[in-house]
Amino acid sequence: MSTETFDPNQSVTLTDAARKFFASKLTAEASLVRLSTKESGCTGYAYVLDIVSAPEAGDAIMDFDGVKLAIDDQSLTLLQGTEIDLVKEGINQVVKFNNPNVIAECGCGESFSVN
Repeated sequence: MSTETFDPNQSVTLTDAARKFFASKLTAEASLVRLSTKESGCTGYAYVLDIVSAPEAGDAIMDFDGVKLAIDDQSLTLLQGTEIDLVKEGINQVVKFNNPNVIAECGCGESFSVN
């Protein structure tokens, strides 16, 4: 299995809150956060976050102070410039994607579309 080096000019970033949240979810058996997208919903795409033991072939790997993020190579264009944050909404915590490529989102927040 090989991985590609991620171009920092197309960076996905994690806020400190998101990094700490993901760090608390990782274990020796599942030591990697994997981000991808899938076709979904009424506007086109949905984000998919998984805690996994290894990247998939072609994934770009980024390291945020020990939190490794694998990004699906098919999703890189859609995710370019995205900031991943952890936001408190009342008593809940929600992972938010601040993606500058998004031009529309569905009303329920399930999916998004890009140019």
